[in-house]
Amino acid sequence: MIVVLSQGCAANFGDGEKIARILSKKSEVSFEFPEESVTTSTQLEAFYLNVCTVKGNAGAMKLLRKAANTYPNVPVYITGCAPKDFREEAIRVVPQVQFTTLSDLENDPQFISISGNVTQDRTSERNGSITRHKNVLRESPFVGIVNIEEGCLDACAFCSTHLVKGRLHSFAPNDIVDQVQALIDDGCLEIQLTGQDCACYGFDIGTNLAELTQRILTHVNGNYRIRLGMGNPRHVLGYQEVLLDCFTDERVYKFIHIPVQSGSENILKAMNRRHTARDYATLAHAFSERFSKFTLSTDLIVGYPGETAADFNDTLELLKETRPTVCNITRFVARPGTVAAHLESATSGTHLESGNLAVPDTIKHERSAILAETFQQIALENNREWIGDECMVITEKPGHRSGTTIARNEAYRPVALQGSFPAGQTLRVRIIDAEPFALIAK
Repeated sequence: MIVVLSQGCAANFGDGEKIARILSKKSEVSFEFPEESVTTSTQLEAFYLNVCTVKGNAGAMKLLRKAANTYPNVPVYITGCAPKDFREEAIRVVPQVQFTTLSDLENDPQFISISGNVTQDRTSERNGSITRHKNVLRESPFVGIVNIEEGCLDACAFCSTHLVKGRLHSFAPNDIVDQVQALIDDGCLEIQLTGQDCACYGFDIGTNLAELTQRILTHVNGNYRIRLGMGNPRHVLGYQEVLLDCFTDERVYKFIHIPVQSGSENILKAMNRRHTARDYATLAHAFSERFSKFTLSTDLIVGYPGETAADFNDTLELLKETRPTVCNITRFVARPGTVAAHLESATSGTHLESGNLAVPDTIKHERSAILAETFQQIALENNREWIGDECMVITEKPGHRSGTTIARNEAYRPVALQGSFPAGQTLRVRIIDAEPFALIAK
């Protein structure tokens, strides 16, 4: 048995599933860390750790140590976002670790030479119920992750991902349509179109995300919904109206993830983000005006080198103005090899009174707490607008609270239901209450 474990974003999980399909030509594949009792009857051949280091190396190193310490005689391969500094640290801790990539595996003669498709029938027991994983090998029987592109057209000063993934490479629309149809035929109810930056999909092959989405809706038959992946604001602006039109189809979740990162124009320039705060606000207002109860998701970084109190206040005001229902708030952490890492160590800055561009950790914590409190109040108010509504939801997984189930409504908002329901069930519910991170329904 080969174990494939992924971290991070949907794009990385999509790559992890591709890796698993390749490896399944050779052996049985599992997506779960094996209990020691399992290996008494099953020979554990290797770990493939598809890591994420966007927010630092700690999570990836924890996973590596767990695999190496629990099964010291099992080979460990690292894939995913593994920049130079992480590789060096991994080798220091586990000298025998090996590195590979999805591309390496796709072109490995030992897998190319094996005949047969990349499918696998298996069952697993989770939370007391049996889940069947159908022919297209994946982690969820009801969610299909489809990577539509790799890389991006930007070079954000804080980002290490582009150092690993490189420039934009879009996959052929017809191949994507075929993959989506195969997943729908295999029982998927949700299709996640994902990549490092979905908004620039197709710019290198003469198309865009809106055209791809419409092509899928036109040619793929079945009962399903599409969730569009993250996209940078400047790219979305170029085809805003046709993208908005896609959301009029009930098969597209009314959800979009547009990371702004800061509300300060000064900080956005320092980040080399190549969009303005107004660009993001324009898009936020366009979606909210076109669709009531649309789910806007964004990302914010606090404590970026040189961020002043005024810069932070601009971010806080933009949050209040655009009122996202999902917001990933991150305290800045320098990634080695990036421009931002050099900025933080600079001593000749002009933004901070001390002359040092680095923002103290105490201030980062204070600012992130203020943002989090403000955001949670906004999210609660947004979710309360649903109280009293009846809507269709699709069950997803057991809730964090015992005896509850999490489902998703048409705006991809999590809906908490009292009771245990199997994943993939469509239910009509009434929203009776709301919390910042979920709707409550019966």
